Amino acid sequence: MAPDELQTLNVFEQFQQITKKLSPKFERCAGISPSRLLMLDALFQGEELSQAALQKVLDIDGAAITRHLKQLETSGAVTRRTNPADNRVTLVALTPKGREQMEAYCQEKSQFIQRLFQDFQPDDLQHISELLTRLSHNLDRLQPK
Repeated sequence: MAPDELQTLNVFEQFQQITKKLSPKFERCAGISPSRLLMLDALFQGEELSQAALQKVLDIDGAAITRHLKQLETSGAVTRRTNPADNRVTLVALTPKGREQMEAYCQEKSQFIQRLFQDFQPDDLQHISELLTRLSHNLDRLQPK
């Protein structure tokens, strides 16, 4: 294997390890999974969304969104109701408790991010962002065989 191929493989494996560690570590520190936080954040930004719109915004499958919403509803963070104009549509909204939780989760997320990047300079972060943007574009262009 050529040195540049070995280095590319090493970077790929490092990236996989970071990806594997990030979500569980974030969930333990913040008290919520990144997926659920994104869901609550989408609801925090608006008054009420249809479950289908939420699914589209988050780009997750129907079963996963239903599972997340049922658990969030059980915890009292969200409410779900049938749209009176179209009973095929389920509307989802944050409860006052969910709004309070969201504010706390945002603080936890901010602290997690500060700790994660504590030794990075602004130039480091700019460079990482540029590299990740390029990586994301390459990933978008990959076609399955």
